[in-house]
Amino acid sequence: MLTIRCAACKKKLWRYDKIGQGEVLRCHKDRIKKMFNSQMNGHKIQCPCGKDIGIDKGGNYKMIAKAFTYKGTKRN
Repeated sequence: MLTIRCAACKKKLWRYDKIGQGEVLRCHKDRIKKMFNSQMNGHKIQCPCGKDIGIDKGGNYKMIAKAFTYKGTKRN
């Protein structure tokens, strides 16, 4: 389970169940277990500090690589 945080202000955004060892390029909405601090602005998902974190693509969020950090373990 990964904790996704904003790279700018370090606030928790959500907890995500990552399957596989690859990079976090997209977050599937059905694998997000708990939302903390995130808001939608049109098709963009933002941190409360105003930084864009990802783009809503329907079933998942396409993540902006330098906008977030994560910590935790990935599931194989």
